[in-house]
Amino acid sequence: MKNRVVLIGCGNVGMSYAYALLNQHTYVDELILIDLDEKRIEGEAMDLNHCLAYSPSKVSVKVGSYSDCRDARIVVIAAGANQEVGETRMDLIHKNSKIFKSIVSKVMDSGFDGIFLVATNPLDVMTYLTLKYSGLPQNRIIGSGTTLDTARLRYLISEHIKICPKDIEAYVIGEHGDSEFVAWSNANVALSRIDNFLSPSDMLSMEENVRKAAYEIINRKGATYYGIGMCLVRITSAILEDKRIILPVSSYDEVSDVCISTPAVVNKNGVEKKIFIPLSKEEEEKLKSSINVIKGAFSQVVH
Repeated sequence: MKNRVVLIGCGNVGMSYAYALLNQHTYVDELILIDLDEKRIEGEAMDLNHCLAYSPSKVSVKVGSYSDCRDARIVVIAAGANQEVGETRMDLIHKNSKIFKSIVSKVMDSGFDGIFLVATNPLDVMTYLTLKYSGLPQNRIIGSGTTLDTARLRYLISEHIKICPKDIEAYVIGEHGDSEFVAWSNANVALSRIDNFLSPSDMLSMEENVRKAAYEIINRKGATYYGIGMCLVRITSAILEDKRIILPVSSYDEVSDVCISTPAVVNKNGVEKKIFIPLSKEEEEKLKSSINVIKGAFSQVVH
């Protein structure tokens, strides 16, 4: 059986993901593009296929329809309204909740029985809606979560201490949004505590910079998409290659009844398990606050 991935929503985020897929060694055999603007994505498919002579992977890129979801291993949803200048991610909730009900229903009508990977904001609410609308097991609904926020954090730390970001163990957890926070109490460089490298003021500044990063990028270029495209490829590879790697994705938490980001083991079945790291009392309060923000946002959605 081929590793088919269906991408729904081929705007900046979707096409950044597609282009990143072609530039890495992945197990994706087929990439099916679905978008309302069929003429444009015909051009996108042509353009991407012209990369294959120099791509490290052989991926067949095609324009498709919802019927193609039936045999897909992963359906990636990047459709929805973009975050405009001055908007928060939560401001998108009414626009995108309506879009998602239609999309998920069409995917499930195809007979899809794979894994959903969600990239649309407000991320945690859209991930939860995908779980409810699809009826699939909770382990097979994954939001990109705070993978991008964590990548931003590790980049900032690496620039400050001059150590490769891959050797930094630090996570942004909670909501993918304004209530997210850094679990500094568990952050390390190799096996050394992060406070051996950063001062409290450094940590405060970096956490604020991570939280504001999307706004700063949107103010300058109108949207963010390269970073999340790379994060989606990382999650895709973790699933298709059964990597069992730890990523801070958004997934369902039974205790709080929300989808929220904590480090989780990702493998061929989706989220194998969430890892609940011990938090300081202050961080525990921040996590509770983040959960309440997501719950409050979800309560606004007309189901």
